[in-house]
Amino acid sequence: MISIKNLTKIYRTPIRGKHFVTDLFNHHYKKITALDQVSFEIGQNELIGFIGPNGAGKTTTLKILSGILYPTSGDAKVLGFTPFDKKPAFLKQIGFVMGQRNQLIWDLPAVDTFVLNKEIYDVSDQDYQKNIDDLISILNCRDVIDKPVKTLSLGQRMKMELIATLLHRPKLIFFDEPTIGLDIFSQEAVRKFIKTYQKEFKSTIILTSHYLEDVKRLAKRLLIINQGKILYDDDLKTILEKFGGGKYVTVMLEKGVDQNLLTKIGAPITNQFPKVVYRVKRSDIPQTINLINQLLPYSDLTVEDERIEEIIKKLFGK
Repeated sequence: MISIKNLTKIYRTPIRGKHFVTDLFNHHYKKITALDQVSFEIGQNELIGFIGPNGAGKTTTLKILSGILYPTSGDAKVLGFTPFDKKPAFLKQIGFVMGQRNQLIWDLPAVDTFVLNKEIYDVSDQDYQKNIDDLISILNCRDVIDKPVKTLSLGQRMKMELIATLLHRPKLIFFDEPTIGLDIFSQEAVRKFIKTYQKEFKSTIILTSHYLEDVKRLAKRLLIINQGKILYDDDLKTILEKFGGGKYVTVMLEKGVDQNLLTKIGAPITNQFPKVVYRVKRSDIPQTINLINQLLPYSDLTVEDERIEEIIKKLFGK
């Protein structure tokens, strides 16, 4: 589905001097490397988590793969096409959802945008109705498609964005921060939709997100990028095993206890009654739980894998 080799993107930005008039006649530029020799392949029906800090190169990569940007150098093949040729046969097979951009017409009902996209993507009346019905059913939003977009909540608007982008049933979908700014209930609804849609329609999906919970819940394979370079390309389980040497033990206390008892177990990373959290090596888990049972009166105890945020920090540090 996707094959890119040595993809590089360099931006030229003007350097501002002290005098406006001098800058008009003496142009000086600096080069910023957004992507640096990036290479990877993605197969059919994969759902990839593509993560990294701000400015790492995530959105630049997606824009090149979708044909919005030209690379400075390197090769890119998407669905057998060179994306920046922007051939209609290519554009009809992709979808791009950007959490920070809006394609809906603000003063009109979302269904008007659906009809417009139906004509743009040359979707037949029969396919349009079936696809709309399928998407509305998955998202449970039949009651809002006829309301003006400006009257919808952020979560409702995102559902309408998803329908507008996917009504032509694309084979390849780019989700760029689809849950950004949403409340926890809307985030969960979008995650559930992406998972259900990919399972049902076998689309290939690349998902970028600052919410690592999105990646943990949806993706098996992880691409990590920083400063324009791919740092990691493997499954999520591998990175947890390779860099996640610890676990988090959370204790919910029934009553206040002496601080000396808490420190006998270890140095808590969180200590706000009734919640106490310890970071513990995997090999020390049995001993730690035994001590907790002996020393602390608790109502609940959970053991979780090390948070992926911490693992990513370790990886960037290396």
